[in-house]
Amino acid sequence: MIFFDLAKRNLKIHWVRSFLAILGIIIGVLAIASMGILGHSISLLVANLISDVGDTLIVTPHVAAGQGFFGDPRVAVMARIPESDVEVIRKVAGSGRVIPVLRRAEEMTFGDESGYVTILGLPAEEVSGLLSVEKGMYLRENAPGCLLGYYLAREFGIGPGSRIGIGNQSQRVSGVLEERGYAVDINPDYALVVTDRWFFETFGDRKEYDQVVVKVADISQIDQVKRDIDQRLNRREKVVDIFDSRDLLRQYDRIYDQISLFLLGIGAISLIVAAVSILNVMIISVTERIHEVGILRSIGASRRDILLMFLYEAMMLGMIGSIVGGILSIVGGYFISRVAISVMTAGTTFGEGASVFGPDTFFFIAGGVLFGVIVSTLSGLYPAWQASRITPIEAMRHE
Repeated sequence: MIFFDLAKRNLKIHWVRSFLAILGIIIGVLAIASMGILGHSISLLVANLISDVGDTLIVTPHVAAGQGFFGDPRVAVMARIPESDVEVIRKVAGSGRVIPVLRRAEEMTFGDESGYVTILGLPAEEVSGLLSVEKGMYLRENAPGCLLGYYLAREFGIGPGSRIGIGNQSQRVSGVLEERGYAVDINPDYALVVTDRWFFETFGDRKEYDQVVVKVADISQIDQVKRDIDQRLNRREKVVDIFDSRDLLRQYDRIYDQISLFLLGIGAISLIVAAVSILNVMIISVTERIHEVGILRSIGASRRDILLMFLYEAMMLGMIGSIVGGILSIVGGYFISRVAISVMTAGTTFGEGASVFGPDTFFFIAGGVLFGVIVSTLSGLYPAWQASRITPIEAMRHE
């Protein structure tokens, strides 16, 4: 163990350059492990989201090319899903929930204030399963009333029991919804929610809908339900578009995978730079200690002993830097992952309670530490081999 002690002694004597070499390893391991944790955290988030909201299909009317922006703009507004198609969707969905949605922009008045808002018409029995009320009560089929979105109620200062005007009609506010944020089905935060019955009676629309939300009973059957709806409704011509909520989540995952891979590459480069620094430190150390090597060789130290002495030195630099970097990556990875998840789910309720660490998280930390030690040891291999080739006579002659 004398050669191990000599390696430790040399690191203490030249502590400044040893510290700088260790610092480079710390930064490299921290970057690699943190980026691995980030990528894993996003994968956990997407997996959780798919299990939570991945059971949703959104069916909307198809607007053909040449319509809307490039044709008659009224076509896009008039495109609806008839009741007969909704019944087909119900049959295909089986025990799943099928929620037809009505949508219309109308002027809302409250006291001296007024403004145009989105009005959502939903079946009364489906509201409680889709939305949460913060204050007041839910809608009832045969009772008048409406629900206000969280931000709409705050903007106008409206609470349960208030009376508002909708077009030329008057409605009492039954309740105020909880903040929902962006969702894959409907976004009620700035909207007003009424029963579909009141919507039809007030606006005189035929039983045609702007959107149909399908909540499949078994998430494993979502692809089959999607195919069946497409085959039944788009058999002759394309009349509806079917959006799978998982597509958006997978797109998020792909984007962040690419970002994580890029940042992982930067971390690897920083670790390689640190390895070059260790190589430089070890070459200088060998040059400075040629006389010491000669003395050790002359008293019986073998080439293997000299090789191990310098390898111990490089390995200690790598181990100290890698372990410290690994510990710091727990904090760094957690912080970076939290920020990334907050950005990824901004304006939504998707990220609530999202887990940053999972069982595989420490694999990335251990992998970063191991990679740092291996790279450091390999960086010291050439200088150590060079030192082991020095003969006692050459060492004693060296000035």
